[in-house]
Amino acid sequence: MQTRKHLSLAALCGVMVALHVVTMLTGTEFYLTQLTMSAYYGLVIIGLGVLMGYAGQISIGHAGFFAIGGYLAAGLTTRNLEGLLHTGWGRMFDQAGLLVHGQDLYGATLVTVTPWMACLVAVSTAALVALIIGIPVLKLKGHYLAMATLGFGTIVYRIFLASPYFGEADGLTEVPGFNLLPFLTISGDAQHRVLNYYAAWILLIVGMLLLLNLIGSRVGRALRSLHSSEEAAEASGINTTRYKLQVFVLSAVYAAIAGVLLTHFNGGIGPSEASVMKSVRYVALVAVGGMLNLWGTLIMGVGLTFLSLRGVFGAYDDAVFGIILILVMLFAPDGILSLRLKPLLQRIFLGARS
Repeated sequence: MQTRKHLSLAALCGVMVALHVVTMLTGTEFYLTQLTMSAYYGLVIIGLGVLMGYAGQISIGHAGFFAIGGYLAAGLTTRNLEGLLHTGWGRMFDQAGLLVHGQDLYGATLVTVTPWMACLVAVSTAALVALIIGIPVLKLKGHYLAMATLGFGTIVYRIFLASPYFGEADGLTEVPGFNLLPFLTISGDAQHRVLNYYAAWILLIVGMLLLLNLIGSRVGRALRSLHSSEEAAEASGINTTRYKLQVFVLSAVYAAIAGVLLTHFNGGIGPSEASVMKSVRYVALVAVGGMLNLWGTLIMGVGLTFLSLRGVFGAYDDAVFGIILILVMLFAPDGILSLRLKPLLQRIFLGARS
């Protein structure tokens, strides 16, 4: 099992390098921008995949966690905190190197939080919010849980849409690059394109490795039993409440990290990232890949997201995703990668005859 996991991850690394080589040879390195964005969205999708497929908890509010990460990182690194320097806390933060001094577009003094500190605050906030709402919400089941998480996502969307601090309908722009390492800046600049591509995909691979280890551990076995029958799992002595909450917070952290990094990569974020349709799309991608197939979730999530970002579906983007979801639920409820052609044709034609 371990050998198979390592081979699969090695194959994913090979695909990552091969895609870069192909774009170089064909003069299409601009594709790396959409591939980078797809990797960050893939991080959200695999986190949600573990929550839905293994913990058996559906969430139609994960775009909210993505937006919390992105918006807080954007706000803290773009909004002027010069007035904070006149307070004791402000001076302490400044002396600790947590504030950046610069100039805005008009030459005025601009004091902001460092991207590293902003990232820490954003991800911690998303985890705390997930913990607070998860305690009461995860007591619900089925469509009640779906409606509760939908309500959470709607609240987050309306807050960011109506808040002047977060740019209202225009969102936040001019988000600076994130100096993740001395040689790596998360930014959409062309000179950083290749390094950003590898950084995003390595992060996705590491995130996948962590989740695969989780699934193969004692916790993973407990989650699978929880998904099969929560009552039976409780009767076996498994603390289902704790496991559900932990996985819910973990998936929120994955979404928040992706939101922070993609916001720095794009140089901004808008309220559409917190919309209900975004959350529905994440759920659809998990279902298309297969709720109990993390690799299928990764492949279909990244693949369809890349096609969407390239504008392949045009104005019918949401409609195409809806049609794909309906077809998968009808003919491949375990995910599109579980599809077998012969049984599918028999099901279609024999069903039509009857």
